[in-house]
Amino acid sequence: MAPPPLADRLLRFFCAPHRLEEVQGDLHEEFAYQVEQIGERRARWRYWRDVLGFIKPPTGWSFAIKRKSEAYSTTHLINPVMIRNYLKIAFRSLTKNKAYSFINISGLAVGMTVALLIGLWVYDELTFNTYHENYGRIAQVMNQRTVNGEILTNHGVSIPLRKELQSQYGTDFKNILLASWTTRHILTFGNTKLTKMGNFMSPETPELLTLKMLKGSRSGLQEPSSILLSESVAKALFGSVNPLNKLVKIDNQLAVKVTGVYEDLPYNSDFQELLFIAPWDLYVSSTGWVKQAQDENEWAQNSFQIFVQLAEKATMEAVSEKIRQIQRGKGDKDEDKFNRELTLYPMSRWHLYSDWTNGINAGGRIEFVWLFGIIGLFVLTLACINFMNLSTARSEKRAKEIGIRKAIGSRRRQLISQFFSESFLVVGIASVLALLLAQLSLPFFNDVASKKMIIPWVSPFFWAFGLGFCLLTGILAGSYPALYLSSFQPIKVLKGTLLGIGNRRMAVIPRKVLVVLQFTVSVTLIVGTIVVYRQILHAKNRPIGYNREGLIMMRIYTPDIHDHFDAVHDELVKTGTVVSIAESQGPPTDIWSMNTGFNWKGKDPSLQTEFVTVGVSHDYGKTVGWKFSAGRDFSRTFSTDSSGIVINKAAVKFMGLKQPIGEAVLWNDRRFNVIGVVDDMLMSSPYEPVKQAVYFIQRRSAPFVTIRINPTASATQALQAIETVFKKYSPSSPFNYDFVDTEYALKFATEERIGTLASFFAILAIFISCLGLFGLASFMAEQRTKEIGIRKVLGASVLNVWGLLSKDFVLLVLIAFAIASPIAYYFLDNWLQKYDYRTDISWWIFAASGAGALLVTLLTISFQSIKAALMNPVKSLRSE
Repeated sequence: MAPPPLADRLLRFFCAPHRLEEVQGDLHEEFAYQVEQIGERRARWRYWRDVLGFIKPPTGWSFAIKRKSEAYSTTHLINPVMIRNYLKIAFRSLTKNKAYSFINISGLAVGMTVALLIGLWVYDELTFNTYHENYGRIAQVMNQRTVNGEILTNHGVSIPLRKELQSQYGTDFKNILLASWTTRHILTFGNTKLTKMGNFMSPETPELLTLKMLKGSRSGLQEPSSILLSESVAKALFGSVNPLNKLVKIDNQLAVKVTGVYEDLPYNSDFQELLFIAPWDLYVSSTGWVKQAQDENEWAQNSFQIFVQLAEKATMEAVSEKIRQIQRGKGDKDEDKFNRELTLYPMSRWHLYSDWTNGINAGGRIEFVWLFGIIGLFVLTLACINFMNLSTARSEKRAKEIGIRKAIGSRRRQLISQFFSESFLVVGIASVLALLLAQLSLPFFNDVASKKMIIPWVSPFFWAFGLGFCLLTGILAGSYPALYLSSFQPIKVLKGTLLGIGNRRMAVIPRKVLVVLQFTVSVTLIVGTIVVYRQILHAKNRPIGYNREGLIMMRIYTPDIHDHFDAVHDELVKTGTVVSIAESQGPPTDIWSMNTGFNWKGKDPSLQTEFVTVGVSHDYGKTVGWKFSAGRDFSRTFSTDSSGIVINKAAVKFMGLKQPIGEAVLWNDRRFNVIGVVDDMLMSSPYEPVKQAVYFIQRRSAPFVTIRINPTASATQALQAIETVFKKYSPSSPFNYDFVDTEYALKFATEERIGTLASFFAILAIFISCLGLFGLASFMAEQRTKEIGIRKVLGASVLNVWGLLSKDFVLLVLIAFAIASPIAYYFLDNWLQKYDYRTDISWWIFAASGAGALLVTLLTISFQSIKAALMNPVKSLRSE
């Protein structure tokens, strides 16, 4: 119903413009209330009376509003006194109800802590690589090949590509640089020897990465025998001495001069491990096979990296399309069968979009950003739900207070302000606790998430965001209680009819919905945690084709060990701590080389061949523990083994060989004979199919040594013996080693991190939900004290009373379980689809999750239920 339009026009004429909206809103609200109470006709007369009471004739051109009463003027104006009174009342309410206050504050504090930690993590992920000023214009050139209908994308490209890009599309690029791979190298100065991660790169690298130089300049790599060191490496090598112009040796072979020191790159940069940079030309001049790869026809040697910085007017999409076909017709004709193409991979996508599927760059860590962002929002929402539930549950106690305050002139917006002040006070206290909890738990969180995050205490942006976050949380937590409680009608409240049976039932429905929402989230997180850990366990139990127990591997940087390999082998075996030792081109836990050019009898001419190729010494199979399904291992007694190969079962299947032993295989026109077939040796991801592999005798120096420790000897004794022998033959190299089982375990790091964080958040979600349940159970027990007393007098047992108070909550958890199960199944099934080797989602996972949630619920509410059931009925009924 609309108020009288003439009265409204009169009000607009006489009322001051800056007060019109406020006064008119109040009168309209009062009119709507009067229509409901006394009917429209009488309400219109009262509306006229109120309008005439608020205005007075104009004096000149100034207009004023006549105050209806002193109460109206003091309660309608937002002023410091009123705010202070609101906070004072809110504080008294908190101290009066200590148990509810503790539940609200602790729940919100935990929820805000989780949201803060996840917020820091998400910010760290989204700002990855932004340390580099050219972040938006840097890209890596990626190589794409179509192998048997599938487009494979990798980082490796050839050296001649750089010259081709410069000659044909030089105007589209500001910088084009070549780089090796960031690997460990030995840095030596005097008696100090360090093994650090570094790279050989073009002189433009410091400019492209916008390194912050602490000493020297970005042009330091222009000198052919120079090196740039990170701040931490320079300090480790030289201490407080100025490192400029000092001579350092790389891998005990290359003498270089320090021409600059740059600030350590941050942990959230893909170049975080770039601890030193040496000139690309030095790499070429000191490495024979790299010098060979510089030939303009060596387009098949895709063992290098190219990074580019686009020119100002060039766009990533346009340049990527221009260079796509640049490799066509270059080099070996057989390579053209793979339909080779190039694409630019922007730095802005390196970290969050690292997955390539059939030539399309989509997915990666961005999925985790969304996942944990949603979890953080849900956990905070659970805490806000507790506040809403407990506030509305206590509405009966506050109903008369609200009715009296409305009867003496309080307006609804005034009551809303009061309830919001209580919400903001709780959020303010909780936010202080949340900051403290976040600071205390940050080391643990960094360790689990593999981060180096800090809380930016001095950042104005952090405090502005934090204030906005608190306001948003306060509004979220206090909105429903404020709107719900302020809507009580004073006549019904004071008559005692507001919370009759019908109204009471309607009042609990929103609380039940919120409890269901809480446990839906909790059950979903529990199911997700179990599935993640089952997937990890499923992959860990996968056969790996060799025995990694007691196996260590070492990266060799100098030829000393290779040149004296037989002597090293004999001395180590004589110690009794080592069973065997072997060399290989790559580590047992990774693929370092893939090659094409294979042919055999009966091969389908259209089949494109690409094999993992691993050069090994004779004792490699014995050392790693190969399991032969056919044929034999390499042996020094057979001179023909120099042209023999061992293949895995995946290769037999790929080649379609029925009798592989003795089969002739041509590799780039060189003939090899299959002498053995081994079980698939898992070298790449444990979640992917094993690739077809070929093992052959490697004659030249290999970069890896693998050693099998005698199971009867202790690891400490074995390592001491190995170090003694290695120091004897390579005294200038530091003794560094890795256990193969430790390196293999790193393949599960990402999934284990997800599982640990998911379980951590699931526990906190259940904790917050149980806090709310505990408060609601306490309130229900208090509300039904007299009913329980009567039931006990009439003969009800403790079990009867416990069932009475528990059944409603049990039903809500069962409803939540029914909602959570299909939701969890849908998202987890989609997550598992990205793994070729994956577990299944069994029914018992949902049953166990539901039973666990139900058990936790019963334990939570049983304390209050049993406490109420054991209460003396005489005390409960004394007031009657």
